[in-house]
Amino acid sequence: MYNTTQYIPSPKKTRGSAAKLVALSLCCSLVGGATGALGMAAYDHLYLKAAETNPGTVTEDDESASKMYVGEREDKKLDVVTIDSSKVMTAAEIYAANVNSTVGINATVRTNSRGRQVEGTASGSGFVFTSDGYIVTNYHVVEGSTSIKVSTYDNNTYEAKLVGYDESNDIAVLKVDGAKLTPVILGDSDKMNVGDNVVAIGNPLGELTFTLTAGMVSALNRQVTIDDLSMNLIQTDCAINSGNSGGALFNSYGEVIGMTNAKYSSSGNNSSASIDNIGFAIPSNTVSSIVSSIIEKGYVEKVYIGVSVSTLENGQRDSSNVRGAQVVSVVEDSPAEKAGVEKGDIITAVNGEKITSSSGLTSWVTKSKAGDVLTLSIVRDGEDIELKVTLGVRQQTALPEDNNGNDPDQNDDRDWPNGSRE
Repeated sequence: MYNTTQYIPSPKKTRGSAAKLVALSLCCSLVGGATGALGMAAYDHLYLKAAETNPGTVTEDDESASKMYVGEREDKKLDVVTIDSSKVMTAAEIYAANVNSTVGINATVRTNSRGRQVEGTASGSGFVFTSDGYIVTNYHVVEGSTSIKVSTYDNNTYEAKLVGYDESNDIAVLKVDGAKLTPVILGDSDKMNVGDNVVAIGNPLGELTFTLTAGMVSALNRQVTIDDLSMNLIQTDCAINSGNSGGALFNSYGEVIGMTNAKYSSSGNNSSASIDNIGFAIPSNTVSSIVSSIIEKGYVEKVYIGVSVSTLENGQRDSSNVRGAQVVSVVEDSPAEKAGVEKGDIITAVNGEKITSSSGLTSWVTKSKAGDVLTLSIVRDGEDIELKVTLGVRQQTALPEDNNGNDPDQNDDRDWPNGSRE
């Protein structure tokens, strides 16, 4: 039996074929996801407004600003306006308070099938981030889309524009104009505990719209690798199925603490045991910081070391038993180049912990922050050496296209695995 972790497939239909398209894979770069609590001081123009279902003392400073809601139960953090979200709610109350802040997403997508362009549809879920129409979903739901529509609980449908995305963290930001929407209340995913109750609202199968499933947090900071892309995710036993991609995961206070994006599945012969209710969600603190940066700046700041690597198996290079991440290229003037890393080096351990694949190195970079020092154990021309690399930070464009209508990633110097940009 083969167990795999995969992005939740979006229900897709291809023109002229009954075959189902699998979820599109994401490329992996050796960059760290933006993590930690939302740095609200950096987002001064995102003022907060209370939802009618969660009354509190709120001031509204700028009617023209994008607004997102942040719940708080303890001390105020920084100079922000917060609302009281200290009431523990039943699943029914959470649903009633938030169903109007969740959306269904249907995208027209173009994919390659047997050498030709095929147009089909993909379905997913999302939630309202700001009152003036910014909506968040998974990037793999809208990747390759030519048009996007979002549907609300009151049966309204709106055309949406892809504003920006962070492919390596599977996050996309959409914008709906002319709609008055109610944002979700953002919670602090760092305050979650294993065993906390959670509920998910989404559109499983792309047909069972605005479905609620309930469960608990099964694990935190779960290191999950999908297609060589390593992410730190919340694990939950809420039922997560195709079409739930991009939906909100709520805590018992009605705050969004995650965005569902992946599930664990099995493949093999018919006798293989099924795997149920092992789903994953991107922590809300990661979502908040990345989405805010996309809206405000059009780019995301990423931690990086500046190498492209591929997995080296036993004996793949010679008769030795060396395994690890082989350096395919080194970015000029990057932290790796400054530390002395060279093309052809085989990285076998990080901070004394063995790695056996490119994803092992990715995991270390993903969970690190700018300024951290990683000690790389390297095999070079048969000799063992150690190099210390201080992680840097750089801006990565998040815009879907530049002013000339070109793909901005054509000139992007991200660290792509396997020596390619797949």
